[in-house]
Amino acid sequence: KVSYPAIDASAYTDLDPLETDRRLAERGLERDGYVMFLSRLSRAKGVDDLINGFAVSAARTRTKLVICGNGPEAMDLRALARSTPDPDQILFFDDVDDAEKPHLLAGSSAYVLASKPRPEFVETFGIALAEKMLAGGGPIITCDTGGIPEAVGPHARIVPPGHPNAIANAIAEVILGLSGGERMRWGQSARAFAMQFDRANVFDRLFAHVEAHAADVAA
Repeated sequence: KVSYPAIDASAYTDLDPLETDRRLAERGLERDGYVMFLSRLSRAKGVDDLINGFAVSAARTRTKLVICGNGPEAMDLRALARSTPDPDQILFFDDVDDAEKPHLLAGSSAYVLASKPRPEFVETFGIALAEKMLAGGGPIITCDTGGIPEAVGPHARIVPPGHPNAIANAIAEVILGLSGGERMRWGQSARAFAMQFDRANVFDRLFAHVEAHAADVAA
């Protein structure tokens, strides 16, 4: 049997919209006005592909790219961002805490996790993807690698790993091709799917398996 990571969904689904707007304003952001990445800044997460894809996307002047996190590639990725045609459109936040994270996820117009398998790491599940779906906001753009398909189901725009141009096209499709209402409906459908990862549901299924096993043994 498979037991998925247990997430406190209420931390993402019960957000005060006014608090979200306040936190976004503190960062100089507007709701539905940025594409977001939040994870470790390492090669396996494909942040370089995201930056290179964003740099050539037709949507780059219409939205910002917000990269949240820290890691071994942080300095190199900041340098890469500075070398792009519109460096002011790419922001790095290395101090996002658990209280702010849900609000940033909820306010984003899209979330990108361009993971690519490497010898040192293959994405196992992608908890941040499930958290994003629970928080709402726009669609997810990600790759079919490791455990990602189990985390997102049919609720993501899938691009091949290691292809910045595919990321560029997906960002343009989400930002320029979908209305705000369409992005909202996508988010609502994704949230319904992700509720299976709420800790109450995870524990209920887990205990049901334990009780069934105990009954079989007793019989």
